[in-house]
Amino acid sequence: MISVVINTLNEEKNLPEAIASVKDLADEIVVCDMYSDDETIAIAKRAGAKVYEHKRMGYVEPARNFAIEKATGDWVLILDADETISSSLSTSLRKITENPKADYYAIPRKNIIFGKWIKHSRWWPDYNVRFFKKGSVIWNEEIHSIPFTKGKGADLPVDEKYTIIHNEYTSIEQFIERMNRYTKHQLLVLKRNGYKFVWKDLIKKPVGEFSSRYFYGEGYKDGVHGLALALLQAFSEITLYLKAWQEEKYTELNITPRQISEEIKVAQKEVNYWTADTLIKEGGGIVQRIKRKYKLN
Repeated sequence: MISVVINTLNEEKNLPEAIASVKDLADEIVVCDMYSDDETIAIAKRAGAKVYEHKRMGYVEPARNFAIEKATGDWVLILDADETISSSLSTSLRKITENPKADYYAIPRKNIIFGKWIKHSRWWPDYNVRFFKKGSVIWNEEIHSIPFTKGKGADLPVDEKYTIIHNEYTSIEQFIERMNRYTKHQLLVLKRNGYKFVWKDLIKKPVGEFSSRYFYGEGYKDGVHGLALALLQAFSEITLYLKAWQEEKYTELNITPRQISEEIKVAQKEVNYWTADTLIKEGGGIVQRIKRKYKLN
């Protein structure tokens, strides 16, 4: 028996499609709602789902464990309300339960952002542990945490046919709204880990995030989408560390132009490195010219 678990908060627009995509797979659908203000619960009930409620947390992980406990199936598929699965994946998951080779499976996720499938920028294959024998996976109750697993794991093929399709962000406004909510909880994690505000992080952290998305993650192959996402992720880092400064009551720090200049030089060196590395990978026999240009010899 397969249970599909969906956590929701004001998902009346997305939930019908998510439920429809699992109708041939699910023996049971469990919807765990965080007291939505719209028609989410009514839609879930009309679709025949078992509905439970959990207090609002600002992020899904704590409610996810609660929802899994309510599932009665031997196998559980975790799906977000803005996700769907293909018929190929549905068939594959059903076959897995008939002759399982592992206790839990990571599934590649196809992220649709601003209307485009993002194939780079560290957004693909975006493996997530989402299908498992009940009892073999428990979520850490921190935001965007990796779940704890027990037993043997396996990955489904990196193939568009076997993906969870995720309609991640549809607008800049949505990104910023979620960013504000997520950074609030990320700040709590920083505090628990003993973080103290360092002004250099306002330069170092966003530059590192941009470089890892745009250069290392080959976001440039996603065109303007890749550039926009790298910049937005960098902005998220700026916001997080400014909130850390705010948490410390806007501590007054004397920063000289020389200190700023030196930190920008460090950041520029990192960008130069990744720029040269990317040009070398993309341009073939221009290694020495690039090294001279970016002073990497």
